[in-house]
Amino acid sequence: MTQMNDAHMSVLLKNLYMNSMEAIFFVGEQGEVLAMNPAAEQILDIDVIEQLHQGTQVSICQTCAGYTNEEAMLSCSNCFLDHNEGDFSSFQVYLNTRGQGIIPYAASYHTIDQERGIRVFMLLNLTRQFKTQEMLYRTNMTKYVIKAQEDERKRISRELHDSVAQELLSSLVDLRVLKYMNVDGVVLDKLQQTEASLTRLLDDIRHLAVELRPASLDDLGLEAAFRSHFKWIAQNYGLLVSFDSELSSARYSNEIETVVYRVCQEAVLNALKYANTDEVQVRLHEEQGDLQLIVRDEGCGFQPNTRDPKGTGLGLFGMRERAELVHGQLSIRSEVGGGTTIHLRIPLSPTRSEEGDAE
Repeated sequence: MTQMNDAHMSVLLKNLYMNSMEAIFFVGEQGEVLAMNPAAEQILDIDVIEQLHQGTQVSICQTCAGYTNEEAMLSCSNCFLDHNEGDFSSFQVYLNTRGQGIIPYAASYHTIDQERGIRVFMLLNLTRQFKTQEMLYRTNMTKYVIKAQEDERKRISRELHDSVAQELLSSLVDLRVLKYMNVDGVVLDKLQQTEASLTRLLDDIRHLAVELRPASLDDLGLEAAFRSHFKWIAQNYGLLVSFDSELSSARYSNEIETVVYRVCQEAVLNALKYANTDEVQVRLHEEQGDLQLIVRDEGCGFQPNTRDPKGTGLGLFGMRERAELVHGQLSIRSEVGGGTTIHLRIPLSPTRSEEGDAE
């Protein structure tokens, strides 16, 4: 290790003091600010700095809004200025800064001259770290909420399919048996009406179960779920969905498959409701390490940046939100009279699951 003489060390320490992003205050025995570096001067109000330069003893309390201890987020109890015996090597403090309001800082408070009672108060702005933590928390909470929604959808879907639908089917069988018994015409007509009502109800329950969470998505994967869904769309709404799948992997993670399915479901539903078209093209493929979904219609289109879009706009927001959960990118290209294209790209990790990663 190269040795440095005292003069060189002194120059480096001075440069550190003057150029550091950390605010550095030298504090006297009575809590008065003796000196501060340029970063510290950016924190204090101009009038406080002027008083300091004039030699007025001004405590850091004029700027401090309190520090965080075991009892409160903002507290003056057992303040670091008054309790030298405490461990203040690392703590959090809030300062009322110039023009920026109250800002959180990572702080340290050390005695550097025991005889004179001089201490150093060092601060590092935590705003960026807090924003990062907030974004991470929001992302994790969104993932948790969406996963909980999908789990509940799956539970209700299976319950409808395996319990309610089976009970209705059993009742239908019993009604059909009664039709062949010796009953009068009035009763027979009523039985036939009830049978027709139960049949329609059974179809509705089956469709609802599929809409909530298709079993084919969990059991067979994206391609099977899409083909089943597009067939149902064509049968019930007359919208033809031209589907082209070029997947090299049979299965992907549960989270990715759910995102792709929901984005496609919403995109096709939007085309059905707003595009005024009879056909939609859907392409699902891998390219350059990304799983890509393209939903294209030749309908009436819209202005993506308009302040008054058709519908609530929550569908597009939900698609973007879901894409972000798997680090995907969603682009929406549309123009009035020129149709709409929804393009979803999701990066695939090298360790993607070949078995669907059934969570």
